[in-house]
Amino acid sequence: MKSLGASLHLGAILQEGGTTFRVWAPRCRGVEVILEGRKPEALAPRDDGVFERSVAGVSAASRYQYRLNGERYRPDPVSRFQPEGVHGPSVVVDPSRFPWTDQGFRGHALTDLVFYELHVGTFTAAGTFEAVIPHLPHLVDLGITAIEIMPVAEFPGSRNWGYDGTHLYAPQSTYGGPRGLRRLIDAAHAHGLSVFLDVVYNHLGPEGNYLGEFGPYFTDRYRTPWGGAINFDGPDSEGVRRHFIDNARYWVREFHVDGLRLDAIHSIFDASPVHVLTELAEAAREEAALLDRPLHIAAESHDNDRKIVLPPAEGGLGLDAIWSDDFHHAVHSRLTGEKGGYYVDFAGGRGLARALIEGFAFQGETSEYFGRPRGTPSADLGGERFVIALQNHDQVGNRAHGDRLSTIVPFAAVKVAAALLCAAPALPLLFMGEEYGETSPFQYFTSHLDPALVEAVRKGRAAEFSSFGWEGSVPDPSEPATFLRSRLNHPLAGAPRHRELREYYRHWLTLRRTHPALGALGKERARAELDATASVLTLVRQGPDAAGIRLVANLTATPQAIVPAADWRVLVDSEDPRFAGGGTTRPLAAYQAVLYEVTR
Repeated sequence: MKSLGASLHLGAILQEGGTTFRVWAPRCRGVEVILEGRKPEALAPRDDGVFERSVAGVSAASRYQYRLNGERYRPDPVSRFQPEGVHGPSVVVDPSRFPWTDQGFRGHALTDLVFYELHVGTFTAAGTFEAVIPHLPHLVDLGITAIEIMPVAEFPGSRNWGYDGTHLYAPQSTYGGPRGLRRLIDAAHAHGLSVFLDVVYNHLGPEGNYLGEFGPYFTDRYRTPWGGAINFDGPDSEGVRRHFIDNARYWVREFHVDGLRLDAIHSIFDASPVHVLTELAEAAREEAALLDRPLHIAAESHDNDRKIVLPPAEGGLGLDAIWSDDFHHAVHSRLTGEKGGYYVDFAGGRGLARALIEGFAFQGETSEYFGRPRGTPSADLGGERFVIALQNHDQVGNRAHGDRLSTIVPFAAVKVAAALLCAAPALPLLFMGEEYGETSPFQYFTSHLDPALVEAVRKGRAAEFSSFGWEGSVPDPSEPATFLRSRLNHPLAGAPRHRELREYYRHWLTLRRTHPALGALGKERARAELDATASVLTLVRQGPDAAGIRLVANLTATPQAIVPAADWRVLVDSEDPRFAGGGTTRPLAAYQAVLYEVTR
């Protein structure tokens, strides 16, 4: 495939003596740039649908809008900053002004990633990029190597998960805009942390979405849960593809991100000879190479499709890793007993052992929830190809009340789940607050400005949970209280049991990093078995030399008669008093997990 080249030439580009404005607007007869305190300037059309004009005397921080066909005033589709929100004017940004200090940061290998997903708005009371910075040393001490930031593309209002973003190039203004994000990333690199950004390339939010007035960004040839799909392969789709591919370039080049998490790629449709995500990955890695760092791309997909991580030469997309929800569903269903919605496929421990050591539980079997065969073989794929979690924004926030695992299962069961996460041959992801057992919910919140949209979201949210059978009213996403309830309570990390749980996670992540039989490598040497009653799970992993491990986990509230062999040495016991346990017991206590080292 030929190199895409470092284009990224649309938007407001600062040059000596002024600014060049370029916008792809093939649906417009004419485009003018409207600058504060100046008369309108008509942009000249080119044959490729781009309009452009260089305007002298326009400097950084200047505000501007485009006027389409002499009638409608719209923000720049490639706006770098929207300080007045999704409907307001755009701002000229000079990326060269930021004094980066991360030249010595070399990033992390894929196999070394331990993710910590956070939502900027609720991670701190201030809810800004810069407010995250004081917490970075605590994450390093915990054993985290990469923070994963939920989407920050400008969204309506000040409260949102980020998946309603409409300005893909503009970091959320209420979080601190482009400067705040740069400061956070620079600080993370100073602490040795990689930064992944969650990006949404399958849809745009409904409010402030003006792209369709500029060009054929959307198509009704495919359908998604959010309506029409992005037009990646239809007529005049070249400019659409460029918009998203250049966005990936942009985050790497101008913000130094180390990786991207692609949201729900099963809703990205592209029948082109080269898939847009393959081109996008190539472009992002090309930018990272200029910084002399690795760039990793993980993707969310409910299809369990191995092609996502296969190289293009083998018919794959060439991405690096997949979010594997099967692990979460299997662990959650076994410990909670929930069988509603997608948990129906995992009732009674179904798929748990397989998800633990192979990545996918469903590898072609029929799913009752999806009503069709689901998945592809995954046993031969490396453990670093799978990102697994006990909690994440979806699995917590998409519960009716946003309740966390620590509030719905016994404390001992939380530690058993953590043992499975850290012992698995995969890349673990922790959701903010998980490490100390945060009790605040993480609920779905929005701050749309359109009353009709507010009502539609409220009703749609309530209807969404009908198949799960959860009781009680669904919190109103538009109410500020829903957002405020979702903020972390960081002082809780120092309280009894919460303090010990954090130490338990820290101990496990240290073992995972240092023991030769743990970590993402060696998946092919892992074996797991769930006993006939789905009560006790045993995971055996062998290191590259004689040292191996055996994890024995009681998944029930009933003690189990398990007697260790004489040569098994305890590495970590969830019932250790250091971790607020009741003391080592034999047989296995209710919800007890013990990790042994086995040398024979």
